[in-house]
Amino acid sequence: MPSSAPSPLAAPQLDPSASALPTGPVTTTTPAAPVTGVAPAAGTDRRRWFALAIVMTAAFMDLVDVTIVNIAIPSIQQETKASVSAIQWITAGYALAFAAGLITGGRLGDIYGRKRLFLIGIGGFTLASALCGFATGPEMLVAARILQGATAALMVPQVLSIVHATFPAHERGKVFGLFGAIVGLGAVSGPLLGALLTQGDFFGLGWRPIFLINLPVGIAGLILGAKFIGESKAPAAVRLDLPGVALITLAMLMLIYPLTRGHELGWPLWGHLSMVGSLLVFGALVRYQRHKAMTDGSPLIELSLFRIKSFAAGIAVQLTFGVGLGIFFLVWTLYMQTGLGWSVLRAGTTGVPFSVAVSVAAGISVQKLVPRFGRKVLQAGALLMIAGLLIYLWESERYGMGITSLQMAVPLVVMGVGMGLIVAPLTDAVLSDVPKEHAGSASGLINTVQQMGTALGLGLVSVVFFGAIGDRLAPAEVGPAFVDAFQQTLWWVAGVLAVIFLVMFALPARSRAHADGEAAADAT
Repeated sequence: MPSSAPSPLAAPQLDPSASALPTGPVTTTTPAAPVTGVAPAAGTDRRRWFALAIVMTAAFMDLVDVTIVNIAIPSIQQETKASVSAIQWITAGYALAFAAGLITGGRLGDIYGRKRLFLIGIGGFTLASALCGFATGPEMLVAARILQGATAALMVPQVLSIVHATFPAHERGKVFGLFGAIVGLGAVSGPLLGALLTQGDFFGLGWRPIFLINLPVGIAGLILGAKFIGESKAPAAVRLDLPGVALITLAMLMLIYPLTRGHELGWPLWGHLSMVGSLLVFGALVRYQRHKAMTDGSPLIELSLFRIKSFAAGIAVQLTFGVGLGIFFLVWTLYMQTGLGWSVLRAGTTGVPFSVAVSVAAGISVQKLVPRFGRKVLQAGALLMIAGLLIYLWESERYGMGITSLQMAVPLVVMGVGMGLIVAPLTDAVLSDVPKEHAGSASGLINTVQQMGTALGLGLVSVVFFGAIGDRLAPAEVGPAFVDAFQQTLWWVAGVLAVIFLVMFALPARSRAHADGEAAADAT
């Protein structure tokens, strides 16, 4: 699964009053600024499903891109001679740029139109993918990945807003099920496609096709999105908070950069000072956002959202979940390919049972389990993931370097089922009580905190994984050292999931939106 897998992992749900939304691919704007380029609602029923397919394709492309890169990391490192820091930045740079830009991207969609920003984002993402594919060295690849993350931050927040504007409450259960399927399909396709493209060495390009494959998909999404997606904006005029953008970007850079470079540089004093200073910048951001809300009502972050218990708790879960995913999936890839010496294709196919389990469980959780059992489903998912990690740990210790893909299948399926129970309904739980006028800000915040958690997790890989490996290893020592470090990492991830399980008690026992959606369906 992704490190920067966006919260397109999760299905969007907003406030219950949304049942009055039009059924075509349109949403309301201010009366003085009517929506243009949208067909009347009547007769456009099929158009909204085209729009859904387009935005889900974009979410799928972003998700696949992350999982493809993870599986190809050892190949990239071998060919480009990239340092450990550069390898972390190929993944963490994307996650950081994505996280830093998501709130801004959501706000820009509210101001200038979600369709417009979606098209700019998907176009930029496609261009950045081309730059990644033709990178001449690790420095260019890191820069292109940062650009890719920044353009994804323009594209992804619009997905939640467009879906919310397009479908009334009583139809969202079906949409959630489709999103769950996309989650699993992306999880299955990413590692497997990455393995096939990397191992296939098509046209002698090595790992480069993992990025170049985005070009035809992105171009098609750009053309079809311009035709089928309806434009929408926020119902009230807002302005972009540039100082807020600068503060949140600076705070995350000050926190993530030292974590990523710390191990390689010997944990210098400036790194510790930077991480402490980031907390002060975050504090300044909060104070400024309060001031901004009182003066002109256009803050970058709607702090009032954190007074909603379900939203605040859900944000904490998203952040912590992102940390766990950021740590596990990069370490898992390095463990299989560098530690065990497996080929990229074998590592990619080993993850298929996990991905299939995520897909199946995600669809079932949203459509069948969550409406009946509420947050208990998410908590069961956290416990299953912990159980899967402990089984994996036991097997790794028992079989050591001789472990097989088949032996890994059991813990991976248990983990996959657990993750599927969480990822699809989590955004529903977080956004269930959020007013629809704050859709863009809330969507951006949800994606931001998960990506910030992922970037933080990737940075912590230096501490929990590389910190457990000696700096100078003989070739015969590499495998056992990676296996030992992987086992230590599993304990860290299990601890993170235990924290997630406890925080989930603050989520609503049952989403109010599910009940309202069922009522709307009964009324029809």
